[in-house]
Amino acid sequence: MSQLFGFQINRKEGQKGQSPVPPNADEAIAVAAGGYYGTYVDTDNQARNEFEMIRRYRDMALHPEVDSAVDEVVNEFIVSDAHDTPVEVNLDGLDAGMSIKRKIRDEFEYIKRLLNFDNRAHEIVRSWYIDGRLYYHKVIDLDNPKKGITELRYIDPMKIKKVRQKIDNKPKDSLARAAMKGTALEYEYGTFVDYYLYNPKGFYKGGVLGPVGDMSLSQGVKMAVDSITFCPSGLQDLNKRMTLGFLHKAIKSLNQLRMIEDSLVIYRLSRAPERRIFYIDVGNLPKVKAEQYLRDVMSRYRNKLVYDANTGEMRDDKKHMSMLEDFWLPRREGGRGTEITTLPGGQNLGELKDVEYFKKKLYNSLNLPPSRLTDDNKGFNLGKTTEVLRDELKFTKFIGRLRKRFAEMFQDMLKTQLILKGVITPEDWDDMKEHIQYDFLFDNHFNELKEIEMMNQRMMTVTQMDPFVGKYFSTEYIRKNILGQTNKDMREIDKQMRSDIDTGLAIDPVEVNVLDNMQQTNQALAPEIQAMQADDAAERQELAADKAAEREIKKAKSAPKPAPNNK
Repeated sequence: MSQLFGFQINRKEGQKGQSPVPPNADEAIAVAAGGYYGTYVDTDNQARNEFEMIRRYRDMALHPEVDSAVDEVVNEFIVSDAHDTPVEVNLDGLDAGMSIKRKIRDEFEYIKRLLNFDNRAHEIVRSWYIDGRLYYHKVIDLDNPKKGITELRYIDPMKIKKVRQKIDNKPKDSLARAAMKGTALEYEYGTFVDYYLYNPKGFYKGGVLGPVGDMSLSQGVKMAVDSITFCPSGLQDLNKRMTLGFLHKAIKSLNQLRMIEDSLVIYRLSRAPERRIFYIDVGNLPKVKAEQYLRDVMSRYRNKLVYDANTGEMRDDKKHMSMLEDFWLPRREGGRGTEITTLPGGQNLGELKDVEYFKKKLYNSLNLPPSRLTDDNKGFNLGKTTEVLRDELKFTKFIGRLRKRFAEMFQDMLKTQLILKGVITPEDWDDMKEHIQYDFLFDNHFNELKEIEMMNQRMMTVTQMDPFVGKYFSTEYIRKNILGQTNKDMREIDKQMRSDIDTGLAIDPVEVNVLDNMQQTNQALAPEIQAMQADDAAERQELAADKAAEREIKKAKSAPKPAPNNK
């Protein structure tokens, strides 16, 4: 396929088993082609439906409720921080040298700069979430592919289509074809080539941008599969062979909400005011004259003041007829004469239970907790996990699945960049890709509260089990089954604890045990020690008293005797 515009990442040739199932690892729905420029099977229907789906998703995103829900999801998906990037590559589980890890981190930062992801992350994720798919063209220098990706260009999903074309090379001998028919070798007839077809006018019929009539998929630029980064939503409609978006479930709910709101407005406008019924006595007048007399009375007594909403003025317009017009009915002679009756307006006009029901149904279809957008719970409670709603935990898991799916875009771009730069080979990537993870910033406080509460419960359990360590439980059992530490975690934690002990940041547990034993021994001997200390104190007091008495005696003996009185 020399007509392919782009590049191909080739692997080493190896023996592979034959399978009649076409490869479709990227989850893209390939459109089959009959020949090199053949007629595509059901092309018009598929292309038109996919185009209409994407256009419907984008129209839905303009609705206030859907827009708020999408913003809530994207804001939870992308956490903007003044100092940290929204996403970083995690290579802790990768068994490779430090130089390889450093190159992988550098190339990932380069890809983020090409996407301007730190500044445009919100727009990129929002477009992917609404459309349900994301396409990027990886532009390289074909003369010097070792430079890697030079530019990443966004492609409108309406303008690109994946095609799986079969090049027929069946044997010409009819006997050979008849002998192979019905066997496994029948599936080996022909060579399949996958490529993307780009048409700037879009793939649909009778559109504004496209021609009126059938649009063949052969009208476009063929682009190699490896030159396109395709990130789908992961939602597939196998019956219609289409990739769905996350807003697809909300189509019916949104239409129902729109209809109920429109009907509610019409009902209130028509039933809110009170109407009057005028029974006009026409006597024995003929029908024609009775109708003329009724029109004269109507023009005489009808309210002719009209409010102009454009200018805000009240004007007199006799020709104005409102849908809220009063009723004028003729009454023949012998009746009760002219009479005016008032019809009451609509009742229970303030009931909005049906609107709230469909709004809640819409939020549920968008995987959004209804408490986030309702007026009942505007506050944010940082309490215990028992106060956290189950919907919030479900929403947190939903955001985690979205991040895993969106990370496939980085995975494909990083793969292409590393292979083109010669850092790794395609075979090495198959071994490394499962150990390359992407960490997004996370600020869901409900999840943090859950983790803290679970850790507190685990530490309480460990404290209660500590006296039985060495008797009924081992330290390894507690670390694995209570604290949930894996073998890798235990090795890493032991390494960190030894480092803390060597640097003096922590005390050796052996020394702590020795000190605990000494403390326990001192506590056991505390009564005897206290008695000995009391005896020593009494002896010291007696000795001090004896010395004080001796000093008084010596002082008395050394004092001069008084002179005798000779008088």
